[in-house]
Amino acid sequence: MQKLIKIAPLAIAVASTLTFSTTAQAERVILQVDNLNKGIITAITRQAGGEVKVDADGFIAVEVPGKSFEELKGIFNNPHIQLVEKDELRKPMALFNDTAGNPMQTQVTPYAVFQSQANQVSFNPATAPKVCIIDSGLDRSNIDFDWGSITGDNDSGTGSWDVNGGPHGTHVAGTIGAANNGVGVVGMAPGVKMHIIKVFNAEGWGYSSDLAYAAQKCSAAGAKIISMSLGGGGSNTTESNAFQNFVNAGGLVVAAAGNDGNNVRSYPAGYPSVMMVGANDNNNAIASFSQFPSCTANGKTDENICVEITAGGVDTLSTYPAGMATTAALSTNLGPFASSAMENVGNANAATFFMGTAESTNAAAAGKVCLIDRGVISFHDKVKNCQLSGGVGAVIINNVAGMLYATLGEGTANTTSIPAVGAAFEDRAQLLASTSATITIGGSDYGLMSGTSMATPAVSGIAALVWSNHPTCSGAQIRSALKATAKDSGAAGKDVYFGYGIAQAKAANDYLLQNGCGGGGTTAITLTATAQMQGKTRYANLSWANATTSNVDIYRNGVKIVTTANDGSHRDSPTVKGTYRYKVCNAASTTACSVEKSVTFTK
Repeated sequence: MQKLIKIAPLAIAVASTLTFSTTAQAERVILQVDNLNKGIITAITRQAGGEVKVDADGFIAVEVPGKSFEELKGIFNNPHIQLVEKDELRKPMALFNDTAGNPMQTQVTPYAVFQSQANQVSFNPATAPKVCIIDSGLDRSNIDFDWGSITGDNDSGTGSWDVNGGPHGTHVAGTIGAANNGVGVVGMAPGVKMHIIKVFNAEGWGYSSDLAYAAQKCSAAGAKIISMSLGGGGSNTTESNAFQNFVNAGGLVVAAAGNDGNNVRSYPAGYPSVMMVGANDNNNAIASFSQFPSCTANGKTDENICVEITAGGVDTLSTYPAGMATTAALSTNLGPFASSAMENVGNANAATFFMGTAESTNAAAAGKVCLIDRGVISFHDKVKNCQLSGGVGAVIINNVAGMLYATLGEGTANTTSIPAVGAAFEDRAQLLASTSATITIGGSDYGLMSGTSMATPAVSGIAALVWSNHPTCSGAQIRSALKATAKDSGAAGKDVYFGYGIAQAKAANDYLLQNGCGGGGTTAITLTATAQMQGKTRYANLSWANATTSNVDIYRNGVKIVTTANDGSHRDSPTVKGTYRYKVCNAASTTACSVEKSVTFTK
């Protein structure tokens, strides 16, 4: 009996905001003043029509609407004030961000490229492995691909491989190999040769036998990497054997862990032959939806049946079938604001009206752009109530920090027609102070999706990038190098959420340059290093795995400090503060080593 395989659920935001502007902020100043004299300064502030915003030990921060910094310095020219300085604006910052720009006009680099170090490694197309993508097809309408390097297999049940069965497959392919052509986005391995196999029918599902057959087609097409952003419950011997055969022939198979945020094992990612990929966000945090199955099953522990590595998979910008995504622009009389398109291509330009949480209609919204708080009822119902009230557009403001990415329902579930956008909580005060707004939602060939489905092609593309520089390696050796060099995140050492950590292309490339491919796909030495203070004593706690000699050599800052038993742990005690780099090598070897890991002591 065939097992049904369904695409892992996706948290999709089909619209993206691609340019960001800073809105005008009221000027605030910090006044350094003795605590005993604060009453006098507070009185001056109130006389000027201002307000004390912060009252701290030795200083206060005040805001006087409509006054410039120079005017405020004049107002607070007082002998009791030691210093008047600007209260500088601070905003939340992510560790990694997409580059700015509209991908319909210029090339945008997704944040995961920087996070994974893919921008630090040269791609060699002549020696790069072909990537086989098993998904919903790649739509030929998107120009951001080197179509001369892409082939595919048609199937009578799913139709032509180069006609989309929804945006999923096109989005996946762009993350792997969107061309470096000055427009759109850029993939991890730009322009890599790809073979597309469309396995999902019009209803969006297929069978395990389809995947097993697809693996054979990937081999016949000369692919060395299989990328699968899909999954389902239950294992299948035929399917498992197909992927094992591909790996035995020197290939690498990569699949998504799943998006249910639980510890259920999804297949094909759960087969030992397949590298299971989880998702992280642009702050190196695990995605809330990323599944985390145990590495133990039937009383046996196997690191190849749980998450081995992660990559960026939250709000990933990539290619769409032409015009199937949307972009948004939002501006008010106070200036432009960042926004995300929800639905309904169109324009609205009108006075604003605040509808609260828009739980009911309100005739006062007629002919206006509704400003709506998130909460209580669905996004769709909020916009519907605005529309039924005669509103011409809607802005839904997040109720937590950050941008609101959302949709109004798939297909016929969306019964609204007015343009609607999401906005960031940080902009709420300025938006509510606005008296007019303009919303523009247009079609785009690029959009955002979230899921382990997005992290998987990132890892597949990183593997192709690294492999292009080491073409004599096997898939097993590339897999080992990626794990050995992943950036440790979450709990120290390997864990069920991140596996070995976030994929790092440059570190993996450097590791292979230093150590070579190795023999037979043997597992590389992995190292975790953490800093610990006990009183005034500094300790660097080292733990490692996969060393193959009875003793190991431990290096600090490139110098061997000790030869010790290969028992998996060692504690070093640096004498001064600073950053120290450690690596562990097989005894008497300068090549069979871990990647260096750093610890920092600040005192």
